[in-house]
Amino acid sequence: MKAEEVRQITVLGAGQMGHQIAMLCALGGFGTIIQDVQEQALAAAQDKLHAIMDKWVSKGRLSADEKEAAFQKLRFTTSFEDAVRNTDFVIEAVVEKLDVKREVFSKLDQLAPEHTIFATNSSTIVNSLVASETSRADKVVNMHFFFPPLVMDCVEVVMSDKTSEETARLTMEISKRINRTAVLLKKEISGFIANRILGALQKEAVYLYEQGIADFRDIDIICRKALNHPIGPFELMDLSGIDVGYFVMEQRYKETGDPEDKPFACIEEKVKQGHLGRKTGKGWYNYETEGVKQ
Repeated sequence: MKAEEVRQITVLGAGQMGHQIAMLCALGGFGTIIQDVQEQALAAAQDKLHAIMDKWVSKGRLSADEKEAAFQKLRFTTSFEDAVRNTDFVIEAVVEKLDVKREVFSKLDQLAPEHTIFATNSSTIVNSLVASETSRADKVVNMHFFFPPLVMDCVEVVMSDKTSEETARLTMEISKRINRTAVLLKKEISGFIANRILGALQKEAVYLYEQGIADFRDIDIICRKALNHPIGPFELMDLSGIDVGYFVMEQRYKETGDPEDKPFACIEEKVKQGHLGRKTGKGWYNYETEGVKQ
């Protein structure tokens, strides 16, 4: 199958990643379905996408007709079966928990057509850990977008030792069609490339904070001013979602058993408090009262 033969793409999960991935697919000309179990999540996704696309139109990045054409290609549903029964390509963007993803892939294997490719947007979980729940490991691949997908021009495409060359080629072609630069990794490793490098930076930043070497604000300032990073590591955790990073660390710790991979106590505490970053109004910074200048 070639990219031009793909008639429908299904995105599972309408959260902060899923709804933007779906819009990329619609803008790329693909008939696209967004599926989520919660009607409220789907309604919020529609509102957010309309707001983003309206800004694009006002800035001249998109015409009103192009916006309308993209939304004509988007469909929203709570029905898993309806979303996958006739689809050609699935992008899973549910919560970063292995047991949840395994359940999703098992269900996918039962309901999707035999030719359908399954891609996981996981930021750290290698696809072989979910492909084992299917009868088509050759058609399972990582397709890792970066937050926010409508802004970040990069996708990590990762093959397992069972992912076929055809599956990888099609995933790369689709990435190109949706105007994203894709990098192909032919060997699995937890966290892939970007998040392993980012994780090393964040791990050191949190270590310095927990040891009382510097306040998190000062660490952010140094990374921005001295290293020329656009935002500091604590600001980035707030932007991406502190819970997302926590689940990544938790999953890696489960895989390796290495105490060095265990989530930091301060991160775990924020997750328990529900202080997850910008999406909750408070994380490392309090966005309801102070905001963050970048």
